[in-house]
Amino acid sequence: MKTRDLAYVALFAAITAVLGLLPPVPVPGIPVPITAQTLGVMLAGSVLGARRGALALLVFLAVVAVGAPVLSGGRGGLGVFVGPTAGFLYSWPVAAFVIGLLTQLTWRRFNLAWALVANLVGGVVVIYAIGVPVTSLYADIPLSAAFTGSLAFVPGDVVKAVVASVVAVAVRRAYPVIELPGRRATAG
Repeated sequence: MKTRDLAYVALFAAITAVLGLLPPVPVPGIPVPITAQTLGVMLAGSVLGARRGALALLVFLAVVAVGAPVLSGGRGGLGVFVGPTAGFLYSWPVAAFVIGLLTQLTWRRFNLAWALVANLVGGVVVIYAIGVPVTSLYADIPLSAAFTGSLAFVPGDVVKAVVASVVAVAVRRAYPVIELPGRRATAG
């Protein structure tokens, strides 16, 4: 990995940490608050691509695991990986990878619509697919109740997906970070 790649990974881990400074918004009856940090997940995947985006979130989670209070609400340490929000944390590197992969697959025709598809699939569907069952398990509530409760987060996550998509398209135009391998010249 190049030094520049390491810098990008560290930058997006830091961006996700900074987004944790915004106070969480509690949702009545649900043990998972609304936070801005999923915006960092979406930005990492859509700006850095699959591999570096996922790595940025793995670095961020490693920082959380060693006890740094970088999660929304000043939380950190190993305890956050065994509570109701744990599944959402587990999903972040996977979501960034999926967003990045979808971004890379549509890179040559990447526009706001493709960016939005990538961010909604990875940043909403993947995160909920992993986070909701884990919330059900740790909160000891039926899966249907965890799913229904999570619907309160969808409007905010859609807004975050739109913001991340607009930023990703602007970054692609101004300073494309994702580098796709060029075509190899064929011997003739």
